[in-house]
Amino acid sequence: MTPTTETHAAAVLRLPVTSRPLPRWAAPAALGAILLSSALLYGWALGSLGWANSYYSAAVKSMGRNWTNFLFGSFDPAGVVTVDKPPAALWPQVVSSKIFGMHGWALILPQVVEGVAGVLVLHRTVRRWAGEGAALLAALVMTLTPITVAINRDNNPDTLLVLFLVAAAYALTRALQTDSDRHSTWWLCASGFLIGCGFLTKMMAAWMVLPALTVAWLVGARGTWPARTWRLLVAGAVCAVSSLWWVVMVAWWPGEKPYVGGSTDGGAWDLVTGYNGLGRIFGESAGGGGMGNFAGGFGGRAGLLRLFNDQVAGQISWLLPASGVALVVAVAAAVLRRRGSDSAGKALAASGWLLWGTWLVVCGLVFSTQEGIFHPYYTTQLAPAVAALTAGLATALMRAHRAGSRWALPVGAGTVLVTVVWAVVVIRRVPSWHGWLAWVVLLLGLIAVGLLLAAGRAARLIPVALGGALLAMLLAPAAWAVSVTGGSGAAMGGANPMAGPATIPFGGGSGGRLPKGVELPEGFGGGSGAPGGSSGGLPQGMPSGSMPGGSSGDLPQGVPSGSSGELPQGMPGGSSGQSPQGMPSGMPSGMPGLPGGNGGGSGSTGGSMPSFPGAGGGSGAGGRGGFGGPGGTTKLTSDQHKILDFATKHSDGARITLAVEGGAQGAATFILDSDATIIGMGGFSGSDNAPSVQQLRKWTKDGELRYVLGSGSSGGIGPMMGGKDSAAAQRSTWISKQCTKVPSKEYGGTTKSSGSGSAAGGIMGLTGTTLYDCAAK
Repeated sequence: MTPTTETHAAAVLRLPVTSRPLPRWAAPAALGAILLSSALLYGWALGSLGWANSYYSAAVKSMGRNWTNFLFGSFDPAGVVTVDKPPAALWPQVVSSKIFGMHGWALILPQVVEGVAGVLVLHRTVRRWAGEGAALLAALVMTLTPITVAINRDNNPDTLLVLFLVAAAYALTRALQTDSDRHSTWWLCASGFLIGCGFLTKMMAAWMVLPALTVAWLVGARGTWPARTWRLLVAGAVCAVSSLWWVVMVAWWPGEKPYVGGSTDGGAWDLVTGYNGLGRIFGESAGGGGMGNFAGGFGGRAGLLRLFNDQVAGQISWLLPASGVALVVAVAAAVLRRRGSDSAGKALAASGWLLWGTWLVVCGLVFSTQEGIFHPYYTTQLAPAVAALTAGLATALMRAHRAGSRWALPVGAGTVLVTVVWAVVVIRRVPSWHGWLAWVVLLLGLIAVGLLLAAGRAARLIPVALGGALLAMLLAPAAWAVSVTGGSGAAMGGANPMAGPATIPFGGGSGGRLPKGVELPEGFGGGSGAPGGSSGGLPQGMPSGSMPGGSSGDLPQGVPSGSSGELPQGMPGGSSGQSPQGMPSGMPSGMPGLPGGNGGGSGSTGGSMPSFPGAGGGSGAGGRGGFGGPGGTTKLTSDQHKILDFATKHSDGARITLAVEGGAQGAATFILDSDATIIGMGGFSGSDNAPSVQQLRKWTKDGELRYVLGSGSSGGIGPMMGGKDSAAAQRSTWISKQCTKVPSKEYGGTTKSSGSGSAAGGIMGLTGTTLYDCAAK
């Protein structure tokens, strides 16, 4: 075949662009519609969300007290202990609370703005790489990512983290595309600075995208390799300074400062390397504030398929198969071009594929294999990469098709088919929750596949085929996304926001074990020293794996069934406490009553199940809070009001009105529902050495603290929060020996001053319920 013949043949195979050019206003209008949709999904009915994660909400209120609390991120008004994250994510919430007042919606409003901004910045980033059409598709995909909708309606740090990371990707893209070496360096340094801002939001989670940015820069930048490397080192120095200035400030702070929650020594560097660093990866938290491997149960067992398990799949995995196809297509197209073929059409910049592909692979592998604390909402960090790769795939296939490639449409059809089949699998895992959607998605997918294959011979079908493919691939995640705004969330609400059906949030974690050294109270099996269970395990008779789906509500084999068939009030299923479909029909018999419970296991007379922090009972105002689902409350009970009023009246002007044993979660309700100076001893989980016994002794001696809300038992809560020799155990022992119990009749309370729902709070409901007078004797 002569060159002339080859050119003619290629011209014959090239397909013309059949669609008419869109008017100039079409793209801005489409973007406006997407941004409006994201604002509605993220911000609809904010007033119904209550305090969201009451742990962070209480910190926001405390941080508004003074500049030191604001700068450190203090959890309590007295500045005793910080939250277990750096404070950047909470700063906008503090500012909002100062403008609009201390309301739950005022704290979530900045999250909504940040979420919408993230969609806009992603659009701008992808547009520079793959064009307007791809940018609009990427923005739409990110808007409809279920877990992104869930976390953007919450006050956890991840929303601001994602915004900073996407902004860093935008700055890197500008650095790669500018013609000026000086401007390129400035943009690259801006990217490093924004990664540092992400570090101040959620520490090492921000650094997970550094490999992606580095590879994209080294491959896509202009100039010699030494010049590229030098600029990269400069940007790395900017990133280091932007990341670590707060850590250095905490270390060198000249005056009195809060103990850094989650650390073992009160310092920020220990938090970076321990609880928020290696502890997340390897499962043994170096910090004192962690929940150990037990918290891995929120997202199921660690492993390469974690992102596709029952807990995580419906949150982020819908378009992961398409993202994988995108990377394969990118490699295949590059190979074809190296062989001299132009059938793949105009190439998208390799730096973009490397940026988003490495982002997805690195973060995905970390989330899949980390043995420590893992929540499904962490995967919102994958959403920008999934959106960009999906949009890049669509663009690459269309370019290849228009260039005459015969494989483009079949690959597109195959991608739609695989995506739809996976969607059906995810939907049918809980058939009682809109199971009919699976058949709609499957039907739309088959129609789209047929149209894509037919479009190879009838080009006029391409617009219809593309619309059908888009609808088939996005319908299921859109339904899950809308479910968040519609009010059907997961069982643990603000502390573990999720989309889709309200199923059991635990999946066994790394064996479903409790943190090392943590002991359960008598009556629970599995704790070290607790009868009847294997060391370090969950309570005897409780399953370590996920609860079965389906409508039967049967318990796993070997778990004793109860008779009541009810869950505690405030858990999903309505105010009556009825268990939703797919959850066990009864709780294991013989479960002990704990302070703060609000529903009994069927086998315990008068006993109560432990409450999740922030989970509310009843339908009072306050909405979702802490671990609670919709309808929870963060209001003090009548007895707790009496305790607080008594302590306020008789504390003789003490700097700290009340110290609450059992962790920050137990004190959150007191902080949010009063203006008194309350502290939660031990940080998030109660295991931090803050306050220490020495501090307690000094405070009581100097008249700065008189009353403590602790456990009524001699051993106290402390041994459960780290073992018999832990700081928490030492506090409990000191309280029981040095302080005097205040009879409930003195403050007008009942014999057991425990409340229901969030008012009791605490980890596993272990907030103190006995008032102690620790006045110096």
